[in-house]
Amino acid sequence: MGDVWGTETLDLDGYLTRVGQPVQPPSRAALDELHEAHVRAFTFDNIDVLLDQHPGVALGQVEAKFVGRGRGGYCFEHGTLFAAVLERLGYDVTRRLGRVGLARTHCVVSVDIDGERVLADPGFGMSVLRPIPLVDGATDDFRGWSYRVRELRLGDVRAWELARWRDDAWEPMHTHDELPVEPADLETGHHYTSTYPASHFRHQLMVTRHGEGRHTSVTHRTLTVRRPGEPTEHREIELAEVRDLLHELEVPLTGDEEARLLARAEQLRATVA
Repeated sequence: MGDVWGTETLDLDGYLTRVGQPVQPPSRAALDELHEAHVRAFTFDNIDVLLDQHPGVALGQVEAKFVGRGRGGYCFEHGTLFAAVLERLGYDVTRRLGRVGLARTHCVVSVDIDGERVLADPGFGMSVLRPIPLVDGATDDFRGWSYRVRELRLGDVRAWELARWRDDAWEPMHTHDELPVEPADLETGHHYTSTYPASHFRHQLMVTRHGEGRHTSVTHRTLTVRRPGEPTEHREIELAEVRDLLHELEVPLTGDEEARLLARAEQLRATVA
């Protein structure tokens, strides 16, 4: 079929240097390490959507942004890059689309490794740190964060729900199905999420990052910090704190990008919540 995803063009050494990982032969342990390194290296964010400057989700565009600049992005970008890296390293990879709510606007990656199939999900706001087995009822507690997978049926199509443990209950995050995915499907999903007037990606700043023992989420109005086993910190913030938190989370913006993003955040703050 050919390299429809363009993976042979990837600067694999550049990526591995960016996330601080060596080349390792495919194994479950190596996959876990690489997944966690990716999630910690890159933010989940919608900054370029809000700035109306999104370069697109083709591999070359994502690579220039993530590997070249150290920027982050949202699921279509994370999934595109991570899947390409895994393929270049020799993993058996399948790209999948999922639903957060109604539309198929989430991208995940399934990986067949060491006799099992696992879900890699590096591009969600509250991303798993390591892949979780795609087995009905499978749970994973890693560094205090707990997740569960359930098998579902969507008509004749098998699907999988990922949930996280929150407030003494399982909270569904998204579902993904096993229908084939082509590059045009990701481009279509990205076009919807980044340009549709009612898309929440266009009306709310979202910047999240996993740190050591904490997960930080910043919007144009709020700061949320989650720590395993501790109460969630959630509070309103001022615009100046948005700027400070972008620096704290090490989001590599140019001066012009930061100024335009703060101006956009101010506009959003002025709208009715």
